[in-house]
Amino acid sequence: MNTKVKGYLAGILGAIFYGTNPLGTLALYQDHFTAGAVLFYRYVLATVIIAVWMACRHETFHIKRGNAIRLSILGAFFAMSSLTLYLSFNYMDAGVASTILFSYPIMTAILMVAFFHERLRWSTTISITLAVLGIALLYRGGGAGGATLSTVGVSLVMLSSLLYAFYLIATSQVHMGYSALRFTFWVLLFGSITVCLWLLITGEHVPMLHGAGEWTYALQLALLPTVLSIFFINVAIDNIGSTPTAIMGALEPMTAVFIGCAIYGESFTFRLAIGILLILSAVILIVLRK
Repeated sequence: MNTKVKGYLAGILGAIFYGTNPLGTLALYQDHFTAGAVLFYRYVLATVIIAVWMACRHETFHIKRGNAIRLSILGAFFAMSSLTLYLSFNYMDAGVASTILFSYPIMTAILMVAFFHERLRWSTTISITLAVLGIALLYRGGGAGGATLSTVGVSLVMLSSLLYAFYLIATSQVHMGYSALRFTFWVLLFGSITVCLWLLITGEHVPMLHGAGEWTYALQLALLPTVLSIFFINVAIDNIGSTPTAIMGALEPMTAVFIGCAIYGESFTFRLAIGILLILSAVILIVLRK
């Protein structure tokens, strides 16, 4: 297969797979699983899948002690970003939450200007303006009849986006020389530990998975939006670069909105459509500048 075709197909698959987060999450919520319990199964099962994958490839798990500290911080950022997103699903439609989360490239640009002395360009300013307008429309346009979205829910998603921006910046600043599989394994392992610490602190109960349905949803979360999404995104970056891959990431919230509306009956209004379009335009503009 042509490398560019391979890269674009991988980018599309990676974005769509990541957008399937609400599919298993909302189904397990209906069975009275908490956000922490859902993430526990997602991270632990994903870590096991990658470990088996590495073993089949005869790849070493060894890392240096200093890098273990760095990876533990990255894993904590990644897990807390997932946790705050999953908590927001209790307060707002998953599709809307996933769209607001997609403002993380804007967060990244702002942090790079504030802490790494990157110059503030006109495209960044326009992107921030579009994103703020889009989020404002979503905030006033969520729920049945256009009711205002939960302030707690929006705050949780914005925190999730900020934590993911921290994760991306920290990852770009750390150069360990590990393969994508080994790097991902340790990030997910430390992420699993972070989720376990959250469960201990909050005292949340982790119920056992019962029946084929619950196991299917748990494995779907571990496999599609975690293992396969990360794998295909890495393939896309290797073949076509980070810019086209990031642009195709717009399929992530689109997938989440489709799942929320088609399967779980979440509302979709013209105002929401305009808000989503503004946020996606802001992200594409900031990515194109790169």
